[in-house]
Amino acid sequence: MGRTVRSTLLAAALVAGATALVANPGGSGGSAPSMSAPDYDPAAEYRTGIEALQAQRYQDAKRAFDKVLKVAPGDANTNYLAGLAAAGLNDLKGSRKYYERAVKADKELVGAVRELGVTYVKLGEKEKADSQLAALKAMQQKCAGACAKAAEIGRAVEALTAAIGAPPQARLETRPSLLFASAAAGDHAYLDAVGLINERRYEAAIEALNAARASFGPHPDVLTYLGFANRKLGRYDSAETYYRAALAAVPDHRGATEYYGELMAERGDLEGAERMLAKLEGSCDFGCAEADELRRWIQAARSRAS
Repeated sequence: MGRTVRSTLLAAALVAGATALVANPGGSGGSAPSMSAPDYDPAAEYRTGIEALQAQRYQDAKRAFDKVLKVAPGDANTNYLAGLAAAGLNDLKGSRKYYERAVKADKELVGAVRELGVTYVKLGEKEKADSQLAALKAMQQKCAGACAKAAEIGRAVEALTAAIGAPPQARLETRPSLLFASAAAGDHAYLDAVGLINERRYEAAIEALNAARASFGPHPDVLTYLGFANRKLGRYDSAETYYRAALAAVPDHRGATEYYGELMAERGDLEGAERMLAKLEGSCDFGCAEADELRRWIQAARSRAS
């Protein structure tokens, strides 16, 4: 469908969370997402955790990030930041657990790879530390000094190389930057993504949306757009994962519900699409554009199947 994506969200709105997108990304197939909602706002908790981490209130930071992880256990950025909080509490095994989860979710999250390697050194697991250094060097070779993260990767290689080569009694401190992306920077990246989607530059939009995630965490609006961009690139499983993550954070999010239903219809799961439509109709007291649009997708899918 050809609606132009547009956005009225500002940083404050994103941090507050849970507004529906006025756009046209797409849905997905599979079982219905969880209908149980957290009694807190994961995006707001994410920002709370960042502020606590910057203030070196590590216990408060860890508490906030753990709340986010209850909704989005596989979110790479949140696991990385939770690892920093655990490290601040001198809980090396705890930080290792979070960093490992972060790297599993995103093998190119440079800070997480670096800190996981340093943590392995601190725990006496040198072979594992060497493997993280090898991963960073592979990133560096692939980047060849030309990618946006070139400087960050170079610093990470230097830091982990120094940590591995340090005497056993040395105090290891890589001093990861706590100057995380501000809400304003995240909002700028989000609005850039909207423009890129309108230009059908989906790979670039994904990069911008991932930058927004660094500021806002698993925010449902950002996740929904990630679903849309991946769907347009034919990555349907990834699109479904993002839609389901958005609905895990905010089960009644109209944009994610509509687009999830659209992808269901596109993939021939008309029963699932009808479930999403019924959910929208139940939440729209006097009708809404999202339900109307999804209804058109279902009708079009039925016409193609007949």
